[in-house]
Amino acid sequence: MDHQPKFFENLSGTGKAIGVLTSGGDAQGMNAAVRAVVRMGIYVKAKVYFVYEGYQGMVDGGDNIVEVSWESVSSILQVGGTVIGSARCKAFRTREGRLQAAYNLVQRGITNLCVIGGDGSLTGANLFREEWSGLLEELAQKGKIDEEAVKKYAYLNIVGMVGSIDNDFCGTDMTIGTDSALHRIIEVVDAIMTTAQSHQRTFVLEVMGRHCGYLALVSALACGADWVFIPEYPPEEGWEDSMCVKLSENRARKKRLNIIIVAEGAIDCHNKPITSEKVKDLVVQRLGFDTRVTILGHVQRGGTPSAFDRILASRMGVEAVLALLEATPDTPACVVSLSGNQAVRLPLMECVQMTQEVQKAMDEGRFVEAVRLRGRSFENNLNTYKLLSHKRPDAELPKTNFNVAILNVGAPAAGMNAAVRAAVRVGITEGHKMFAVIDGFEGFARGKIKEISWGDVGGWTGQGGSILGTKRTLPAKYLEKIADQMRTNNINALMVIGGFEAYLGLLELSAAREKYDEFCVPMVMVPATVSNNVPGSDFSIGADTALNTITDTCDRIKQSASGTKRRVFIIETMGGYCGYLANMGALAAGADAAYIFEEQFDIRELQANVEHLTEKMKTSIQRGLVLRNENSNENYTTDFIYQLYSEEGKGVFDCRKNVLGHMQQGGAPSPFDRNFGTKISAKAMQWISKKLKETYRKEEGKVFANTDDSVCLLGMRRRNLVFQPVAELKNETDFVHRIPKEQWWLKLRPLMKILAKYKTSYDVSDSGQLEHVAMHSPKEAETGAI
Repeated sequence: MDHQPKFFENLSGTGKAIGVLTSGGDAQGMNAAVRAVVRMGIYVKAKVYFVYEGYQGMVDGGDNIVEVSWESVSSILQVGGTVIGSARCKAFRTREGRLQAAYNLVQRGITNLCVIGGDGSLTGANLFREEWSGLLEELAQKGKIDEEAVKKYAYLNIVGMVGSIDNDFCGTDMTIGTDSALHRIIEVVDAIMTTAQSHQRTFVLEVMGRHCGYLALVSALACGADWVFIPEYPPEEGWEDSMCVKLSENRARKKRLNIIIVAEGAIDCHNKPITSEKVKDLVVQRLGFDTRVTILGHVQRGGTPSAFDRILASRMGVEAVLALLEATPDTPACVVSLSGNQAVRLPLMECVQMTQEVQKAMDEGRFVEAVRLRGRSFENNLNTYKLLSHKRPDAELPKTNFNVAILNVGAPAAGMNAAVRAAVRVGITEGHKMFAVIDGFEGFARGKIKEISWGDVGGWTGQGGSILGTKRTLPAKYLEKIADQMRTNNINALMVIGGFEAYLGLLELSAAREKYDEFCVPMVMVPATVSNNVPGSDFSIGADTALNTITDTCDRIKQSASGTKRRVFIIETMGGYCGYLANMGALAAGADAAYIFEEQFDIRELQANVEHLTEKMKTSIQRGLVLRNENSNENYTTDFIYQLYSEEGKGVFDCRKNVLGHMQQGGAPSPFDRNFGTKISAKAMQWISKKLKETYRKEEGKVFANTDDSVCLLGMRRRNLVFQPVAELKNETDFVHRIPKEQWWLKLRPLMKILAKYKTSYDVSDSGQLEHVAMHSPKEAETGAI
């Protein structure tokens, strides 16, 4: 893509007024979106107004519509819900109500609205926009406004952001609040699992989702639930028997607990509700198991937003302001959303229509169609869940006579165990014998390898670290021994889950193919490292969990700094030479600066940052937060920066430092890492099966694969999962600093600076194109959306 970068400096908001409101059900992350809209709006010199209490405030006017400043949105990033309030509004549903709302906006010259809410709120906004000129005409006839105002404010521009914990809006992969709601659900499930284990209980958990089963489905995937009920995929006739058989089989396999997840809108194939109480009664009557019901309710809407939701909402908020600045009377009202990790703009009404289509399909019993309309991410989740939750009887499983070994390499990363579990279960389903290698390549050389069964990996998804054990050792010095082990155990394929060492390891093994035939087998790598520094993938398993740990810690530190006033904290994050954690952590925690290796900095920049903080201390926000990647500069160490800030800030602020260290590698995996690890690993295993069939030589009775495309890394690239030969990734790698030469997240760096009040240039070439909501074919679901 050799396009000229397009910078938003050319877009000015001078003379424009933007109103921002939150409407409908609240969702964590709405405040991050409000903050980004306000700060980006002020940055481009527009006036920004809060509209309190959603549409109700717009109709009531008065103190409900207030101009705001930069500081108005300080300290709201980490707060759940919405600080500007949200209310259901009957008045806005009437033309009189909308007439009053139009009058209140015109009084303040507001002709740009940013609406954060669900499909109902956005549909209302679109109707308002369509009626706008008519409403102004009517106001003029009633003598409330003059003809001049009718001309001056002739058009209303609307941009929507979807804030909804249900993730029930078509056209967007993740709505603001969904990831945080999953965090709440998973925290509860993890807690319930320990008590259920103690008493051999069955728990029926009811989660939100009246019309959409996303939360139920993904949390079932993320905790390995025994059964899940969702509105889009009702169970077949006779489900009562099959569920009870499944539960008793699991008990017979020594599983001490059962988890059943029910979406509040779950139905059977006759559109009759399936309630959590009904499921509980069934289990008690048929099986006599000690069964409890937990209804999560509003807990799911509460709490602090996750790192993912803060970054998502901040990106969307900035994108929304850009969309408003570029809007013309002819552009349709749009929603800004995320596809893969790309920000996109979609026509609002297309999304709303498709969202309504899903409901219609469900009402009419066209459930296969409903799942397809939900989008490929939903479809993939469902297919993966079906693949991993039910073990077919041994007699029904194919027998391939292939042996596949799995190992973890590098430092531990949360989510590795979820990936191992998925690989083992998919492998067994495909008919292979699965082997687990203990302690990476070192353990492999020592013969620490054993067969692993379906039941062995039960309950692994929620475990942090690496159960198999992992080492950073590379295979080069053990090639002979590893080849011996591959021969002895007749290993026909390798799956390596790990970080940069895993990538180097596969390069070494493929180079050794000339000497050792044993390595002429399909090999695949699944990226898992907190540093997110593996070439060929935008994300790696474990980075999201680490980011949440950093964000949580920064929240606590900011709270401490706010209490003492005039204090600046310098926080060192991990990541080797890769600045992903420092940069994204800074964006999610609302830091003032982030020092990273990829963007060289000198003493002048450090000086400028100190001056910036000195200025900040004169305002009402008297605290500072600075993140530094551990290897960002060998001379400007964390201590050096701490001492420099302490000296230069004397009399204005004092300094503290904090090295986060290995806590970033620990902890239970986040929902994102569990889900990502599960799906990417299942896909990698299916690739191995395909390669084994292709490379099996019947006449010799063995697998022989020696081409580059039989050693691949499976990575997430923009919107798709792609298999890339490791040999081809060499050119994209800076081997000295162990990072990819090009990293997508560097484009988000100016975002962090803008939100921290720095002047910077922001390349917006990627945004700004209005796309259409793609209807995907069933084939596409297999090609790799996450």
